[in-house]
Amino acid sequence: MKKILIPIVMLSLGSGCALFTEQPERSERPDAQAPQDEVRPVARPGPASRPPSGARTADALDTTTDEERQAASAPAASGARDLGVTVASLGDPARSGFWLETPLVSAPAKGRVEFEGQSAQVDLIPIEGPESGGSRISLSAMRLIGAPLTGLPEVRVSVEG
Repeated sequence: MKKILIPIVMLSLGSGCALFTEQPERSERPDAQAPQDEVRPVARPGPASRPPSGARTADALDTTTDEERQAASAPAASGARDLGVTVASLGDPARSGFWLETPLVSAPAKGRVEFEGQSAQVDLIPIEGPESGGSRISLSAMRLIGAPLTGLPEVRVSVEG
C-alpha cells in the first residue's frame, strides 16, 4: 500500500508546485493581444460630474448646471446639416452632459436634437448599427427638449458645419 500511496502523493505535490510559479501577465500572452483592426473602447468627452449615490429621481440624476442647460439651449448655428430622424431611448442616466449616441454619425461631432419644437445642442457620438437603428440620448438632453423619459421619441438630428 505504501508503494502505491507514495507516488500518488509525490505526483500531487509536483503538480501543485505549478500554482506557485510565476505566470506571465495576461497582457504579455500573445493570444491575449487584440487584433490591430479591433475597435477598442475610448473615453467619452463630457463633464465628469456623477450623481450622488442613492439618486433615484430624474432631478437627482441630472447633474448639469443651469449654465450648461442655457448653453445647450442656445439657438442653432447656421449651416447645420440635417442627418434625419432617429428613435431615441434614454441612455445611461448616471452619465452627465448633453449627448446622443447614434449610428447617424461615423465620427464624434457637435450637433443638435429636436423634439416637438424644442432643441438642444449635443455631442454626437457614433455607435455601430444601421442608420435606421435607434439612438441613446442623455437624461439632460431629454429633459431639455421635453421628451418623455420612459418613451421612445423620434428626434431630428443635425450636425454643425
